[in-house]
Amino acid sequence: MEPDRRGRRPALPAHGSAVRPDPAVPGAGDSPDRPEITNVLVFLSDQQRFDSVGAYGNPLDLTPELDRAAAGGMLVSHAFTPQPVCAPARAMLQTGQYQNRTGVYRNGIPLPPDVPTLAHHFTAAGYQTGYIGKWHLAGTDSAPVPPHLRGGYDYWLAADVVEFISDAYDARLYDGDGAEVRLPGYRADAYVDAAIRWLAQPRQAPFFLFLSLIEPHHQNTRDDYPAPAGYADRYADRWTPPDLAALGGSTSEHLAGYWGMVKRVDEAFGRLLDALTSLGLRDNTVVAYTSDHGCHFKTRNGEYKRSAHDASIRVPLVLSVPGRTGPAPRRLVSLIDLPPTLLDAAGLPVPAQMQGRSILAEAGEPDDDDHDDDVFVQISESQVGRALRTRRWTYAVVARDADGWDDPGASEYGEDLLYDLDADPHELTNLAGRPEYADVAADLRRRLIARMVAAGEPAPVISPVTVDR
Repeated sequence: MEPDRRGRRPALPAHGSAVRPDPAVPGAGDSPDRPEITNVLVFLSDQQRFDSVGAYGNPLDLTPELDRAAAGGMLVSHAFTPQPVCAPARAMLQTGQYQNRTGVYRNGIPLPPDVPTLAHHFTAAGYQTGYIGKWHLAGTDSAPVPPHLRGGYDYWLAADVVEFISDAYDARLYDGDGAEVRLPGYRADAYVDAAIRWLAQPRQAPFFLFLSLIEPHHQNTRDDYPAPAGYADRYADRWTPPDLAALGGSTSEHLAGYWGMVKRVDEAFGRLLDALTSLGLRDNTVVAYTSDHGCHFKTRNGEYKRSAHDASIRVPLVLSVPGRTGPAPRRLVSLIDLPPTLLDAAGLPVPAQMQGRSILAEAGEPDDDDHDDDVFVQISESQVGRALRTRRWTYAVVARDADGWDDPGASEYGEDLLYDLDADPHELTNLAGRPEYADVAADLRRRLIARMVAAGEPAPVISPVTVDR
């Protein structure tokens, strides 16, 4: 809340009572159905494919809790990360800005303390903010994150790269004083338990909680997907997504464990929703569930992500917004749209520096012409890459003379991938360079350059390729 004209900040009502939105704030209280107090909770999984979710077609009943939330809320049918690498994706989720604005284009780069985050925006509106789980925006690896690199959050129980300081049954985080905290139970459960304890505390303000799990990300220290005891056995030799069935990779070794991890994450998500209900908070809390990127099981390169394929960039996105009954937008949605959507859902203004737009005012079918329906993707570490995903096409380019670790961008790129998703939904036949698709590539090339410029990058030169096939 803003101070009054005498500089005094008005008192906030007790936990569970109403906070009236300021009618002078753009967007505040726009919906007559929006509750007068709106808490906000983000549930972020890590490395979760969109097709691990029943609502997106997975047949294994892995996610009944998320499916139920999707049925009663907003299921975004096509959501994409703008960067399939942990730190850049997380910087974007905190700031609503692309990597060329924040400077976080790869892992290991701290989010600059002077870049405003969601925590800063919600704090300015009178919210109590909390962060629990994986941060990956401080460049500290196994050390506690210093206060100035915590993104402005009030409550802190987190670590930078938790996959290196913890394991499936050895959950460790650091508290606000930098002391190590060992949490009992399976790691996903331990994080959710910590979140429930925080939610149950009496408070005099609405809350914004960002809960960031590591599951179903692989355990880096041993390249494994450690599901809870017995869970991997449930899914051995069961359904395999078509791209993985065709390409193999590490699928046969790791998919059962991955499915088991997804199952336990969903169970933990359900417990969190139950806790909100029991605390009387469910009906006035915005809940967003998503993931920072997907997982292609070493089928597209030598590891699990960092490519322009749907397995790497397409993610689940489910929103539950009190008072919102309309359908989700049918356009392609980038996660850069999530920060402004969360602020809008709480009745707060969207800062001008955010590069996405709220999806709450959008609904219905996509336009028949997909010409303006696309998302922009930046790729680092494995390459300096850029991509455009439309409803029909995946188009990607790679800088030939740049290093994905050292170079945030490039002035020259070459065409690398072109997939016709109508004919080839699992992206198995690369059409880049085929003469019969030259006009399609030229149009997508122009659109990609326009997207790069709109994001704040200089206009590059993109060289077409020609192959004799």
